[in-house]
Amino acid sequence: MEIFSKIAEQKIREAIERGDLDHLENSGRPLNLEDETWIPEDLRSAYRVLKNAGCIPPELELRKEVLNLRELLDTIADDKERLRKIRELNFKLMKLGEMRKRPLNLEQFPEYEEKICGKLTE
Repeated sequence: MEIFSKIAEQKIREAIERGDLDHLENSGRPLNLEDETWIPEDLRSAYRVLKNAGCIPPELELRKEVLNLRELLDTIADDKERLRKIRELNFKLMKLGEMRKRPLNLEQFPEYEEKICGKLTE
């Protein structure tokens, strides 16, 4: 996937140099990051209420926990505690994958990407 990102970046740079992006509609205005088109219509109002209350969707909460666990693993010296946290991390990653209903992006977790690629090439 990295090759596609590089190609896209190159195309964007070329368009900027040619001036193709100078006179776009809404140029200079902030992006609307409140796009709710990905949320089913019957859940939009509920999500808005939860967001205003400071709650986040379960998938994002779990992802935050995974990232925190990864950082915590670097600080644990006790092997038993470290193994327990690794198991907890693996469980949360599995649960996150199930919630997403699509494969987990392994580029976000390079230590697992290497292990899985190694297993697949055996």
